[in-house]
Amino acid sequence: MTLDSTKRLVLILPLLIGFSIFLHAIQNSACGSGPLAYSKGQAEALATIALANLPPEARHTLTLIKQGGPFPYPKDGVIFGNREARLPARRRGYYREYTVKTPGSRDRGARRIIAGLGGEFYYTEDHYNTFKLIKE
Repeated sequence: MTLDSTKRLVLILPLLIGFSIFLHAIQNSACGSGPLAYSKGQAEALATIALANLPPEARHTLTLIKQGGPFPYPKDGVIFGNREARLPARRRGYYREYTVKTPGSRDRGARRIIAGLGGEFYYTEDHYNTFKLIKE
C-alpha cells in the first residue's frame, strides 16, 4: 500500500463508517416503517413542492446536504426538534435542519430545509410555520 493509498483510506474510512451508522439507524428506527409512516390525515395535510419549483438557493442547499457539505452556516446540520409537531412525529434526532440562503438577508433568514433520516426533505420559507415535502 502506498502512502497516497493510505491517505485516501484515512480520508474515506470515517465517511464509510458514518454511512454505515446512518443505514443502521434507518433500519432500526423505532418511529415507523419509513419516511412517510404517519397517519393519513398528516399525509394529506402536508403540501408538496417539486424540486424544480424550489428557489435556486434551496436546490443548492439540498445538493450540499446530499454531498455532506461544506455548509456555510455553523448551525447547519443541528437537530431539528419539531416542537410544533408540523412534521410527522419521529424520535429526537431524526430531523436535521439546514439554512437556505435568503438574498438580501443579513442573518440566516427564515428559509430552511429539514432532512429526515429516511431520506425525505422538507422546505419551509417561513421559519417552521409551514412545510412542504420536496418531491424529487
